[in-house]
Amino acid sequence: MTVISQVILQADDELRYPSSGELKNIKDFLQTGEQRTRIAATLAENEKKIVQQATKQLWQKRPDFIAPGGNAYGERQRSLCVRDFGWYLRLITYGVLAGDKGPIEKIGLIGVREMYNSLGVPVPGMVEAISSLKKASLDLLSAEDAAEAAPYFDYIIQAMS
Repeated sequence: MTVISQVILQADDELRYPSSGELKNIKDFLQTGEQRTRIAATLAENEKKIVQQATKQLWQKRPDFIAPGGNAYGERQRSLCVRDFGWYLRLITYGVLAGDKGPIEKIGLIGVREMYNSLGVPVPGMVEAISSLKKASLDLLSAEDAAEAAPYFDYIIQAMS
């Protein structure tokens, strides 16, 4: 949900007009719209490149993941990891577009630790994977855009840690 939707729903629930502070939040949200859209477009247009770079970084850093007995050993398991990278990248674009971490929480983080634990996927490994995804993504962005996007990656990393 965007800042605008949140302000409207909260004001309506309380049967009041939006406050001056809430209106300022909406103004700030609208002023950053072009940047948020640019970041989301860059990430979406470069998904394949980002995912390839992130997986390469992860496998170099943690070859035990793709070695026999590792969680990403074999073509099927590796494909599932790559699929998850794309899913998390898309999830981050939702948060960036909304200007809020709410979509990340609602769509992607509720129950994620339990899911990975039940599948036998080491959560610390997923933290490393998201860190690799963050680096590969931010390398494609300007310093200003990277500073705007980084907290969304960090939010996922912190939630999994």
